[in-house]
Order: sequence, then C-alpha cells, then structure tokens
Amino acid sequence: MSSLNSTVSTNSTFVRPQFFYINGFSNIPHVKFYFIFLCFVYTVTVIANSFIMFIIFMNQNLHTPKYSAVFNLAVVDMGGSTALIPKMIETFLFDSQFITYEACLVNMFFVHLFTFMQSLTLLALAYDRFVAICFPLNYHSVITNGKMVLILAIIWIMTAGLMLIAVGLVTRLSFCKSIVINSYFCDHGPVCQLACNSNSPNHIYAQFCISIVLFIPLILIALSYMCIVFALLKIASGEERLRAMKTCTSHLILVAVFYLPICGTYLAAILSTIHPDARILNTSLSSTIPPMLNPIIYTLKTEEILETVKRLYNRNKISAAF
Repeated sequence: MSSLNSTVSTNSTFVRPQFFYINGFSNIPHVKFYFIFLCFVYTVTVIANSFIMFIIFMNQNLHTPKYSAVFNLAVVDMGGSTALIPKMIETFLFDSQFITYEACLVNMFFVHLFTFMQSLTLLALAYDRFVAICFPLNYHSVITNGKMVLILAIIWIMTAGLMLIAVGLVTRLSFCKSIVINSYFCDHGPVCQLACNSNSPNHIYAQFCISIVLFIPLILIALSYMCIVFALLKIASGEERLRAMKTCTSHLILVAVFYLPICGTYLAAILSTIHPDARILNTSLSSTIPPMLNPIIYTLKTEEILETVKRLYNRNKISAAF
C-alpha cells in the first residue's frame, strides 16, 4: 500500500490511482458489532420506507403535495442508505477496503447526492407547512400536486448538477502522496486532501455546496417556523392553534434528527479538535440513523397515515375472518 508503482497510472505531471484504500473504521476496537448494528439499521430503513411509500401509494387521500414530498423523502432515504450501508459492510466486515478510482467517484456522487436531497426535501416540506398555516385560504392554489412535483424535480436536477461538478473537479486532482482515505466511504473532503496539486477549487466549491444545500435550507426552515409561530399567535382559539401545530410536529422532529448531528459535528470541529475515530463514528451515525427514523416518525406522528394503517389493518382483519 505504501508503494504506488502498481496502483497508479502516471505521466510526468499527473498521477491517477487505480485504487483508493478506505481506512475508516480500521482503528476502532470491536467494530464488527457496529456493522451488525448497521445491518439492523439498513433492514429497518428498507422496510419502514417501503411501508410508508406503500401507504401513500395505496391511499388516494394521501395523493397531496405534502405527501408527494414525504414520498420523495422516503425514496431519498432508501437511496442514501443503499448507497452507503451495504458498501460500508462489504468494505469493513469483509476486509474489502480497496476501491477502484471510478467506483470511488460513483460512491462519492450518490452518497452526497442523497444527503443533500434529504436537506432540500425537508425544505420543500417546510414550504408546504408555511403556506398551509400562514396562507390557508390560498394553499390549494399556491401548492398543487403539479407544483410540488416541479419543485422536487428542480431539487433533483439542481442537486445532481452540483454533485456532477464536484466529482468533475476531483478528476483534475493528482494523487502522488497517498491513496489512504481517512473516512468510511469516498468522502469528498478526505479524498481531496490527498491531492498533490492545489485542491483550493475543490475546497471552495465544497463550501459553496454545503452552504447552498445544508445551511441555507436550515436558515430558511427556521425562518418559515418563525412565520408559522407568529401566524399561530394570531389565532384566537387555543384548540385551533394546537391542531395547526400538530401538523408540523413530524417535520420539526425530522429537521432536528437530520440537522442537529451535522451542526454539532461542524461546531465541534470549529471549537475543538475531534478525534478522527469519533468524527467517523458520529458522521456515519448521522448518515444512517435519520433515514431509518424518518418513516417511523411520520407513521407514528401523522394522523392521516395512522388512520390509513388502521383502515388497512381492519380491512385485512375482515377479509381474514371471511
């Protein structure tokens, strides 16, 4: 691994490795138990997100702009977990830590794509709640199924475009020092740190993407809920206020589950030095736990979905009786 002679193709100025070595969890004791836990997380993620997609698809009453975004979030959660967890288990549980250069770029693209998509889908849901509570009389004209599908399509195209540029910028880097990636997947930052030539364009573009798809959405979500709070304070009836707020609880929990670990990691990195193993464990949990919890939270905290589940259960119960 120390010698690059057998693993790189090179000319006089540019070195592109045939393989990278993902170092991630190598120094963490008893890490195999963590991967068994990840197997459980992935299984629950697939079942729970498939279930909520099935419920939304089956119930015509849930074919609304809000649940179009919820359905999209379930697709994103499934895609993100599938892009990350099976590869992590293959890499570390089965000692397959070498990954080809091309496969590394594909892995980088999809893992970051779905992470960014989750953030922007939460923003789309915040916009839905903002219009529903602040402009209830105009809701059905402002947000239609067609408009929500258009919003989600724009989000997909924009995010894919941003990630294609990010991956394209990686291809201009020369790797002549090391092929060891200090992360649990082909993470953009750790890969760019291995470059011999200037990685400043990559670093600047990464900060731009993080601002566009993580921090600006978080600010907009916070502003939307400030407007929602002001709108609710104008409602005279406390019962109506509570009913309106209940429609936001699922989304608020999802926002907290997704953004708090990310913001905590960034703040800890700024204020102090994080041990590499702690950073890797924290970021891997931040990437794998929210996709598992999202459908469970929506199922348990949303009356429309609970009612649909009860109706399906009672229908099957009656069918079984006959």
